[in-house]
Amino acid sequence: MLVIKDAKIFTSANRVIQKGHILIENGKIVDVGETLELPEGEIIDGEGLVVIPGIVDAHSHISGFGADMEEQDLNEMTKNATPEVESIYSIDTKSPMFERAIKGGITTSAIAPGSGNVVGGMVCAVKSYGDNIEDMCIKNPVALKAALGGNPKGVYGKRNEMPMTRMGIANVLRDTLIKAKEYMKKKEANEEIPFDMGLENVCKVLRKEIPLKVHCEQFDMLTTIRIAEEFDIDFTLDHAWGASDFYDDIIGSKNCKGVIYGPIGVLLLPGECGKIDIFSLIELDRKGVTCAIMTDGPILKPDVIIIQAGEVVRFGGDIERVINMLTINPAKILGIDDRVGSIERGKDADLVIFDGTPALDTNATVQYTIIDGQVVYNRNK
Repeated sequence: MLVIKDAKIFTSANRVIQKGHILIENGKIVDVGETLELPEGEIIDGEGLVVIPGIVDAHSHISGFGADMEEQDLNEMTKNATPEVESIYSIDTKSPMFERAIKGGITTSAIAPGSGNVVGGMVCAVKSYGDNIEDMCIKNPVALKAALGGNPKGVYGKRNEMPMTRMGIANVLRDTLIKAKEYMKKKEANEEIPFDMGLENVCKVLRKEIPLKVHCEQFDMLTTIRIAEEFDIDFTLDHAWGASDFYDDIIGSKNCKGVIYGPIGVLLLPGECGKIDIFSLIELDRKGVTCAIMTDGPILKPDVIIIQAGEVVRFGGDIERVINMLTINPAKILGIDDRVGSIERGKDADLVIFDGTPALDTNATVQYTIIDGQVVYNRNK
């Protein structure tokens, strides 16, 4: 039994406990509350410390991109749509970036293919610690990656291949969805057709088993919304720089399953990447959109996710709701909130203990990171 006692606890389950205890056994949260009887076991004295659920990074490329982006093992840029590939096969479980994620309090990451292709492949959610990919994987897939804008234009335009324009990008995405829709109809009619792994994966989106995870900024978000409405598919808006220009469109979309904002603090580029409005999360959250904050690691290093959350607080965001953007909200978006994202009975014991309140105190530091009930980082050791 592992016991955390006398800590301030942000449960991300509509409850903040000013001085409470957490009981952990066999990798799970057994109980959380203020007046628990504390059993024998390993005890972490939380007096003066703050506990939050393990941080969930809903958009990352760590372990598949090199720390300096010199390796691109998550970018299968051989054709403009590669829905058949899966990120799980490019995840280096021994990558030092996982260690850095642990030190930053990130216990789960959604590892996505890169954004070189219009359709990039399947996304996998993994823990930051484990002996092998089977131990680390929480759910595979959690989404199908897509990308609009400058990234696919920059790859294929140089080759004089489609897409070299935004028109071409929209066409490639629509064409992929149309082919999958026809494939699915033929299968449902029991017609004999060749098996196609890529179209099988796109059919998961058409059946709303997983969302389309779309790299998009500025008015590319409107393209996403329009195509999603046409095919009645779920999607998330990833990066979402410039979202403040399109509040009504985003809030009014029944297909939008969340906005995963960020990163900020990277190279500013003109045009689509030039409007950094992380404050938009406050209004979107207030209007009922599920909002999360990402690192896009290793574009932004994992430990800077807290600084981004601090920017939302600086613009007026409520601290409890902003912590939710690091925990339960991304877990909901990824469809893994049955296991992680909040401190509740029966959930995985993924916790982060801070000295100071993260996103509020500028000097807040991670003291302990716990994954599946195991202390995997102790700042004092």
